[in-house]
Amino acid sequence: MEATMEPKRITAPIVNVSVIENLKAGDFVLISGVIYTARDAAHKRIVEAVERGENPPFDIKGQIIYYAGPAPAKPGMPIGSVGPTTSYRMDPFAPKMLAWGLKGMIGKGKRDKAVKEAIQKYKGVYFGAIGGAAAFLARCVKSAEVIAYEDLGPEAVRKLVVEDFPAFVVNDIYGNDLYEIGRKEYQELFEF
Repeated sequence: MEATMEPKRITAPIVNVSVIENLKAGDFVLISGVIYTARDAAHKRIVEAVERGENPPFDIKGQIIYYAGPAPAKPGMPIGSVGPTTSYRMDPFAPKMLAWGLKGMIGKGKRDKAVKEAIQKYKGVYFGAIGGAAAFLARCVKSAEVIAYEDLGPEAVRKLVVEDFPAFVVNDIYGNDLYEIGRKEYQELFEF
């Protein structure tokens, strides 16, 4: 299975594992449906709540979490600029959330070995969103609602309805990593 630039359309939440099985590092995707925003402070609270036997603020199974803290919405808009944050801050929590049924994560930057192994084990996927395109990405958000941890301000958990949200598959269930593939291709091109 080879990565393709022809967009693959994904509906969130992901209810069928075959969607994940058909994704390969480097694939360009357009995500529509419901996704959630959460950053490290929210992840910490979610994990602590579940470990205490409490319900998380949303059903984690099949969901995609976007690592973002949006800017305030301008009048008439559902959300302000909403760019990805650096994903490694969620690495301490991601393996547990994948074990609980999380299917996708959207952010920027590399993931650690434990996260990549959990992606393979629990059949999840890590998507990269384009940093610096926060205003453009906001146009893909049709509605936004704070559902938990309002005291965290921009880092509160939000339920977003998105349409054609663009991203690339960075880590797939086959152990592929887009960052490593890109580095290798660059080195081969320039014979480093």
